[in-house]
Amino acid sequence: MAIPDRPSTIPRPPRLYCAARNPDIGRTVQIRNIAIIAHVDHGKTTLVDQMLRQAGVFRANQQVAERVMDSNPLERERGITILAKNTAVRWGEVKINIVDTPGHADFGGEVERILRMVDGFLLLVDAAEGPMPQTRFVAGKALALGLRPIVVINKIDRQDAEPARVHDEVLELFLDLEASDEQFHCPFLYASSRQGIASTDLTVPGTDLRPLFETILAAVPPPSGNPSGPFQMLVSTLDHSSYLGRIAIGRIERGRVRVGEMVALLPLGEPGMVAEGTFERARVAKLFAFEGLERKEVVVAAAGEIVALSGLEGLEIGKTITQLDVPERLAGIAVEEPTISVDFVVNNSPLAGREGKFVTGRQLRERLFRELERNVALRVEETDSPYAFAVSGRGELHLGILMETMRREGYEFQVSRPRIIPREGAGGERLEPYEELLIDVAEPYLGVVMEKLGPRRATLIDMRNPGQGMVRLRFKIPARGLLGYRSEFLTDTRGTGTLHHRFLEYDRWAGPLAGRTRGALVADRQGVAVAYALFNLQERGTLFVQPGEAVYEGMIVGEHARPGDLDVNATREKKLSNIRTTASDEMVTLEPPRPVTLELALEYIEDDELIEVTPSSLRLRKRELGATERRKLARQARALDE
Repeated sequence: MAIPDRPSTIPRPPRLYCAARNPDIGRTVQIRNIAIIAHVDHGKTTLVDQMLRQAGVFRANQQVAERVMDSNPLERERGITILAKNTAVRWGEVKINIVDTPGHADFGGEVERILRMVDGFLLLVDAAEGPMPQTRFVAGKALALGLRPIVVINKIDRQDAEPARVHDEVLELFLDLEASDEQFHCPFLYASSRQGIASTDLTVPGTDLRPLFETILAAVPPPSGNPSGPFQMLVSTLDHSSYLGRIAIGRIERGRVRVGEMVALLPLGEPGMVAEGTFERARVAKLFAFEGLERKEVVVAAAGEIVALSGLEGLEIGKTITQLDVPERLAGIAVEEPTISVDFVVNNSPLAGREGKFVTGRQLRERLFRELERNVALRVEETDSPYAFAVSGRGELHLGILMETMRREGYEFQVSRPRIIPREGAGGERLEPYEELLIDVAEPYLGVVMEKLGPRRATLIDMRNPGQGMVRLRFKIPARGLLGYRSEFLTDTRGTGTLHHRFLEYDRWAGPLAGRTRGALVADRQGVAVAYALFNLQERGTLFVQPGEAVYEGMIVGEHARPGDLDVNATREKKLSNIRTTASDEMVTLEPPRPVTLELALEYIEDDELIEVTPSSLRLRKRELGATERRKLARQARALDE
């Protein structure tokens, strides 16, 4: 029986090598190492799917999930890439190692450490939206390292696509980022990652991704490492296996490495030779290379290849692995400092320990410090209390993903309100982090957005109105001013606006900012929420709980419609009597409560409040649960102000 040809849209590269038949990649092969970077939702992961498919990684009848590189459950739920991942395809006799990177600036630590593994990058830009704040962030990092760019203007099949305008905007971006002449005159392609097509000429429609593969081979230089020199490799990322232990992933900068070979693991420090006796010795137990979506075990690997190796203890990102007799250390990985900090506190609420598996201070401390091994942009500091830890990161999303991951692992803890990390200027001046805020909003909502951002000390940098009903605004705003604004923005724009931001710079302290304008409905006793009580409370504000939920004194059950907190009884039941009237027997109708998500909670709470995070619940509470203690603290605060 004849085997039908594959569809014509899938190209057949000449002499495609199958990884299963050619497992030993230690031989000299042509290699290209490339990263794919883009703003959130510009089609980056979808393009990687199509590259894998058209390079023959999948069988013709293989069922493959959409966005196959987003393997983390959180990534699939949120539709964003959080962790950098490695894959590889073969086009002809060339192996292309591809690194899929996060598109959000909060995960910049993931981007900064993997860019050391590649020689070029694919910059994806939406054909309608153009360069966005995160595009500027990741492109600036790549250009500063001298990497060769290839620009792909994606989603040209959109109705509102303007690829010619976006082409000019990308060139303007490269000028602003001080790209070199070679980087500025980079190749441009026009693609639709959903359809799996690309073209070097906008007037000639593409039929497949062959132009993209050919451009990668032509524009990205091969690795420059010397395969005959002494072995040297920088640990760029870490993985863990219950069978193999810690696994180091990185690019071999020089020489070769074999399974069973003794190597040196050098401590962190300045680049150069390391004295004998100051480093660890270990034997390479297993060696893997990337082929498609899998890791293939190999015997030997040479310079330029991205590999994973096991058998070494004490691995950390930024450490160097070398040949024993030439312990020469490479420059470490420089990561920008965090800008936002929160407190992780052991859960001490009346409901503590009912839902989580890991609830003690020791378990919380071990988990947070274990996160530092792979999350290089995170900082964890111990405080005066053994039950509280200060955790600093790039932004609310960066810290929120850590909290969500920990609660899914069975941890139970409490979180404080995010606070910015100030600095001191040259003359002792107080500085704070500022963000670049990019907003796309419909014209009818332009006024309310400008009105709300004014008290938050936002400064308008640029405003563009293409005349299609949407206005693009660019602001410089203190990071404090963004706390709590996203949910307010979505309400003001009826969910039609989009908001993106990235860290811009440290600048002068902007002064005091107004906090939350409405108070909270605080439960005054422990029990179970009752529909009758909630029905009488819903006219006082917006509820966060529903009937049957456990509540306790000091727990926030809703948002007050007016300024100031209000103590309420959410457990009051209807008194039973033998008297019946039409009015008293009305059916209780409750409005749906506002769902409390981690992002909403981080934006909502004030300094005197905490978020109780458990595997199955998110609750808001006051730091001081007793109403008497809260009133006493309020009087002391007023006395200090006077």
